[in-house]
Amino acid sequence: MSSRIGWEDLVWNDPDGGKIVLHGTIPTVVYPRKLRPKMEWHGLALLESDEVVELWEQEEKDEAESNGVNLAHGLVSGGTMGIFLEEVTQIDDVTSGRFPDPEPRRVHRLAQRHNRPVFFIEPELDDEDWEAHMIAEAKEVSRWKKLLGLVTVGKKWRKKVKQNIFEAEKPPKGVSPNLSSAAVLCATWWDLNEWLIGETIATARNQRFSSRLRGALRELRGDFGDEAVLLVPLFLPWRSTIYNELLTLPNVEENSSNKTSRLDMEEE
Repeated sequence: MSSRIGWEDLVWNDPDGGKIVLHGTIPTVVYPRKLRPKMEWHGLALLESDEVVELWEQEEKDEAESNGVNLAHGLVSGGTMGIFLEEVTQIDDVTSGRFPDPEPRRVHRLAQRHNRPVFFIEPELDDEDWEAHMIAEAKEVSRWKKLLGLVTVGKKWRKKVKQNIFEAEKPPKGVSPNLSSAAVLCATWWDLNEWLIGETIATARNQRFSSRLRGALRELRGDFGDEAVLLVPLFLPWRSTIYNELLTLPNVEENSSNKTSRLDMEEE
């Protein structure tokens, strides 16, 4: 397996049949064609709730009314995302700072256009276990040690960047090598977010999501058999974690959040 911030999609073969393709993305960055999925896929899984679509649509409306307003808001909001946006938008030859998040939105539109099923992997709000998880996450983030740590987030950021540089891989030929810098920033942003919620909570989330990904793939097998391919766009450094979790063969959880859109939309 390549570096956790490498460029090749990770493909997991379910012993029950079908494949899950983990397609790494970088927040707000527009991917060139050479970095887009090459494998044919039959369904899309988003590691989000179904509310993300409404968020994307609102961001599109905001951009239509005032181009760049979402980026401006992100820059002044502070935190790790503010630092990420400030630095990634300064990288030459990388189209970034775009809202809604370009690559997940692009494949979502493609799924809509071709009437492919879309699975929302984050459990719904009426799920008691997920509610307990969210409460535990909120408590962990608000612990005084974590809040105090945010005061020196700039120092933590610089330290993480130096560590992640060693994991960077050169993008494929024909793609700007500066994208590796964007990948390093993405990994740094992700690492600090994971530090905030803590390893125990992050692991529980990854286990639940992996079970629900297997459930989504099982549903796809109903139509496509063992050839079923489920595409999962997720943040670049998150791929290897989910891949390793899938290797443990988590229990299959039925995904009741399966949504199929029949909208006729053009691919961006």
